[in-house]
Amino acid sequence: MDQASLPARDPLNAFTVDVEDYFHVAALASAVSRESWPDRECRVERNTERLLELLEQRGVSGTFFVLGWVAERYPALVQRIAACGHEVACHGYSHQLIYEQTPEVFREETARAKDLLESALGEPVLGYRAASFSVIRKTLWALDTLIDLGFAYDSSIFPIRHDRYGIPDASPEPGRVRTPSGRELVEFPMVPASVLGAKVPVCGGGYFRIFPYWLTRAGLRQINGRGQAFPFYLHPWEIDPGQPRVKVGALSRFRHYTNLHRCEARLSRVLREFAFAPMREVLVHRGLLSAAALERTSDTAGPVH
Repeated sequence: MDQASLPARDPLNAFTVDVEDYFHVAALASAVSRESWPDRECRVERNTERLLELLEQRGVSGTFFVLGWVAERYPALVQRIAACGHEVACHGYSHQLIYEQTPEVFREETARAKDLLESALGEPVLGYRAASFSVIRKTLWALDTLIDLGFAYDSSIFPIRHDRYGIPDASPEPGRVRTPSGRELVEFPMVPASVLGAKVPVCGGGYFRIFPYWLTRAGLRQINGRGQAFPFYLHPWEIDPGQPRVKVGALSRFRHYTNLHRCEARLSRVLREFAFAPMREVLVHRGLLSAAALERTSDTAGPVH
């Protein structure tokens, strides 16, 4: 059953991809220096192409949050994503956690990444997602920077407790959040399910690989059953069990490598069983972005700086 045949009553969810390579991730940062990135085997192109094939087979379009480091080296990949009918959004430049950056460095890196993407596309980039969901309570100032840089929405807040990210009492509903300066920005947070009163993250990534599929499916159905949309997310390296292995501690090894060999088959199932669209379209559907925000992305003739 492709997306067009899904019942109209089914909530429309956002399918998203964080386009980064295996050596960019925070779980491997203790063993992989940024200086070594250019010398490592890059697999992001082939893995992203495989995701594009899977989405085309299912008739699903989504939002690809592309790392600026990737866009700088593979602008044709950015163009290919857009040519396949997907939304391109921004994942920052260097995958550095926001709370490890100064506001000045964050602004410079985010502006650089946005410019790289817009130069490749010739149209504005509306959405942003932080590395490892690192918009936490002490980095809410970053939302003001996103407004200053022209972003229309963010998808960086995770309403759970985690050792690297999370704002536990944040709303799980897409909506407008007030920034420290008093302005507003549209936020599409990760949405947890509820099991015996506990918040359980089921919207993708490592949770999708580590949890049994029945739990993921039950959690996503519960969220949709509440009338909520969820943003599903995945990384290209998560469908690549043949990626080079990096020696790291047990916890990081567990988070990064568990069930890589099962991820692609599980992804095919979730694409078949739930209704998806690009994030900006879901936000328009829910009245949080205007249709004009979509129209201006196709009417822009050249790069936006």
